[in-house]
Amino acid sequence: MCDTMVALGAATRDGSVLFAKNSDRQPREPHIIVRIPRREHPAGETVRCTYIPIEQSQLTYEVMLLKPAWIWGCEMGCNEHGLNIGNEAVFTLEKYARSGLTGMDMIRLALERCRSSLEALDLITGLLQEYGQGGNCGYHKQFYYHNSFLIADPESAWVLETAGEYWAAERVKDVRSISNRLSIGKSFEKAHPRLIQHAMERKWCKSEDDFDFARCYSDSLFTYFSGSKYRQEFSQSALEKNRGQIDLTLMTGILRSHHPGLEGRELRRPCLKSICMHGGGIIGDHTTGSYAASLSKEQCTYWVTGSPTPCISVFKPLWLTEHEGIPFRENDEDKALAFWQQRAEFYRMIVQQQIPDISSYIEARNQLEEEWIQRVESMGKGSREQIQEVMEAAWSQEEELISRYMEEGRSCPPRLQGSPIFRRTWKR
Repeated sequence: MCDTMVALGAATRDGSVLFAKNSDRQPREPHIIVRIPRREHPAGETVRCTYIPIEQSQLTYEVMLLKPAWIWGCEMGCNEHGLNIGNEAVFTLEKYARSGLTGMDMIRLALERCRSSLEALDLITGLLQEYGQGGNCGYHKQFYYHNSFLIADPESAWVLETAGEYWAAERVKDVRSISNRLSIGKSFEKAHPRLIQHAMERKWCKSEDDFDFARCYSDSLFTYFSGSKYRQEFSQSALEKNRGQIDLTLMTGILRSHHPGLEGRELRRPCLKSICMHGGGIIGDHTTGSYAASLSKEQCTYWVTGSPTPCISVFKPLWLTEHEGIPFRENDEDKALAFWQQRAEFYRMIVQQQIPDISSYIEARNQLEEEWIQRVESMGKGSREQIQEVMEAAWSQEEELISRYMEEGRSCPPRLQGSPIFRRTWKR
């Protein structure tokens, strides 16, 4: 389960395009940050995706991927041109294929090969027709689904939703959020050439006038139990209410939000209706990574947690500069994994009440983020030296903060609260 949002320049406070996403995956699944440089490839070369090989492009752009450690593709990421993409699991009436390109594979392929949102839209729909989508995307247990995508660049954004080989796409006007449900109805601008005809053949609609993509193609039962309706309506409403004043703090605040019924119990009860999703129920996922981006032609700034549960994580600034080690290179996946695992342990210590003064930690975390945001805003585009100074300071200060509270908490005995299923989940 996931949630992804975008606000175009006319809807934001500073005129930049803002993009944000939570990656909700199965609990304890490592979610790492990897940076891959631009490369040229010989003609005829193939690339092995998660399950199938496909023809390689002769040029692949530099990308930053936020991904499950075992998957070739990514849940979200960006490239050197400021293209950003995130995907969602959606549940449809079309059959789920046992092999093919995963939605995460298609994101990486588009980031490596495309410069704009429209170009990425055309590439993904082409891949869908040529190779099909499919394959298990579950970590602890098998999980098959179809995909929707939110695709953004510094000027425009598109929503692409799929059901097997069929798809519809809608251009974003100002603000838009997507979740684990088909949300495009009658207002699509591009679509599979047989989209409506196929629905009529399956008797999902009587005529073209009767056609609604989400209503016709959705698996209503799985979609309902995903909790996605509440989450998407909440994020969409928050964006619309703040149209013209949307900023990074609002976007990360939405990513950190919980269902109102959980107030005071966020750390001992799971809920599928929380955008910051905590695992530990019979069904449902856990937010394993979070990401926000500020996109403009002059400069793109990225804010990542590299850790689970954004409500207790720290968003740190990143730029695609030549700085070594931030973020991790593809041959440093072991370091990326260790980085995530340390912060996953920190979350476990919080759940087990080994961090007694969590409010002081949150206060220190918020203060650091405010300082970094102010520094980034005050320096404008910034020189390479300024950018590196901010990155180094932010990442080292976050490391010091996490390590200090973990060290203080090791003397406290673990004490889990919550349902038996919740306790069993986080005891392992």
